[in-house]
Amino acid sequence: MIRTRTERVRQRKHRHQVMLRLLMLAVVPPLLSGVLFWAMTQVKGDLKSSVATPVEPSAVSQPRRERVARNARPESRGPAAQVATRDAKPFVREVRESGLTVVDLSSSGSRGDVVEPAVLTARREESTREQTLVGVFESPMPLHGHNRVDDAVFEKLFKLGVQPAGLCSDEVFLRRVYIDVTGTLPRAHEARAFLRDNDERKREKLIDELLQRDEYADYWAMKWCDILRVKAEFPINLWPNAAQAYHRWIRTAIRDNMPYDQFVREMLTSSGSNFRTPQVNFYRAMQSKEPEAIAKTVALTFMASRAEKWPPEKLAGMSQFFASVGFKPTGEWKEEIIYFDRRQGDSGNGPRKGMLPTGRVIEIPPNTDPRFVFTDWLVNENNPWFARAIANRTWFWLFGRGIVDPPDDVRADNPATNQELLNSLADELVSSGYDMKGLLRLILRSSAYQLSCVDPSGDEHAAPYFASYMPRRHDAEVLIDAICQITGTSETYMSIIPEPFTFLPDRQRAISIPDGSITSSFLEIFGRPPRDTGMHSERNNQLTAGQSLHLLNSNHIRDKLKKGRGLANITKRSINTTQKAEQIYLTILSRYPTEDEMLIANTWCQDVEGTRELAWALINTDEFLFQH
Repeated sequence: MIRTRTERVRQRKHRHQVMLRLLMLAVVPPLLSGVLFWAMTQVKGDLKSSVATPVEPSAVSQPRRERVARNARPESRGPAAQVATRDAKPFVREVRESGLTVVDLSSSGSRGDVVEPAVLTARREESTREQTLVGVFESPMPLHGHNRVDDAVFEKLFKLGVQPAGLCSDEVFLRRVYIDVTGTLPRAHEARAFLRDNDERKREKLIDELLQRDEYADYWAMKWCDILRVKAEFPINLWPNAAQAYHRWIRTAIRDNMPYDQFVREMLTSSGSNFRTPQVNFYRAMQSKEPEAIAKTVALTFMASRAEKWPPEKLAGMSQFFASVGFKPTGEWKEEIIYFDRRQGDSGNGPRKGMLPTGRVIEIPPNTDPRFVFTDWLVNENNPWFARAIANRTWFWLFGRGIVDPPDDVRADNPATNQELLNSLADELVSSGYDMKGLLRLILRSSAYQLSCVDPSGDEHAAPYFASYMPRRHDAEVLIDAICQITGTSETYMSIIPEPFTFLPDRQRAISIPDGSITSSFLEIFGRPPRDTGMHSERNNQLTAGQSLHLLNSNHIRDKLKKGRGLANITKRSINTTQKAEQIYLTILSRYPTEDEMLIANTWCQDVEGTRELAWALINTDEFLFQH
């Protein structure tokens, strides 16, 4: 009995040591290599980046042969190391052999330099980490342009002398496009099928397939509900049934690929009950019903312009187009009719006049709803704001940064970093009849979207030009849905408006919740927007200490791992530990484990408890938490 207990203690101690190694393997390399954006910002003070070598004309179409590697600051490594690295320029040489990327870290230090043994060891370890990293995140395929997006992006990089990253690996692309298009992780069998597929056009085919899924409509409706402020509020503004009707209309429009100009026109010009004509809730959702407040919301939402910064006469002139919007209550509680009120906005001193944002003053014909006059101007193909605003907003949703950034603050002193790219996207949208799926397909198929997050230049000033993919933390809704999918559990939601007025769904995914007032503690901790202003800055995707502690130590996550059937099913259905490890990695990270990871994972996949611990470790890695 004593011997058995002693062996158990030893085994537990060994497993804890292995788990520590797993966490170090999974978490430390992204931190040290700067692959993930959050990691880059955290260690920025402790890393230095060499200047990127200017791009030769052939560099855009040829595989990269050299890229700069980060090295630790000499100041932190003692006098001898400072001497050794003062003139040294470490670099990573990539050798493409049999589809693998071999990385060799070398230095060009001068003769007579003294290098501490610890520094040499650190360099070898960094080389090993870089080798594993590049093999997972980058593709050996050559970089070349596919469409007009690539023409604009790579031409700009060439002019700036900035070297673009290589293409991302199939594993990274699979996860990236699933989340960007559907807000959902690929399931293990989907990941396995895609990674085994040898079709050269498999990426294009996957994009087309995902754009037809219900999850696409759910996720992109969620994005638009943030902008359009779709949430029930008590005791004013939207009531739950109006919010749900508004969400259904938005989701249906996205699912059916309603032309964007029609989507906007229906909201701006509609009249009727906010219960029965969902589009009119565009006006009902605003905090203020004053014409000037409506004009500000319209400018922000569809022109990406902050009208409060305009000259007062311009804002007052645009407000005239919304001065005749009337609001009339009905006998049903919380129902309201939005209509064209001919009495409002009529001064009795001749024809009404409104001023367009261009400064042009136009007369509004008698008995004409001014909203139609303004909307005709807004959606016109020659409008300098309309198509560019949605093209830039779409780019922001896919890249985490707008061509004009922030994407809802277009002004003369905040220019586009690549005007040719923005113009090209807007022209494509207009010429296609405002086909939003077509715009998404164009961007997703581009090499610019499919670049690796491994930045070859290490130059933070290159980020606005999209030389590499910029990692960002997942949306709160995406994270909790992913955790529930992995563990086979559901989430409990709450609302300040009690049932039966608010329907609290059971086992519904967070990205498909129709009402912004329905929330959970997890969504609030991880920065879900309150939907008060319609601005992108309301959503906070910065990783905080509180979020990390919640993932590491909370009963919420621990109970999901322990009580959910997802991980237990993996254990039951797998024949051996290797199959379990592969299934865990495919389920959580959408890729197979590396050789080093497999060695460690095999130790933990002996039983259900160990499998849960492995899953817990992977869920806490930056690779899981960040879109990369």
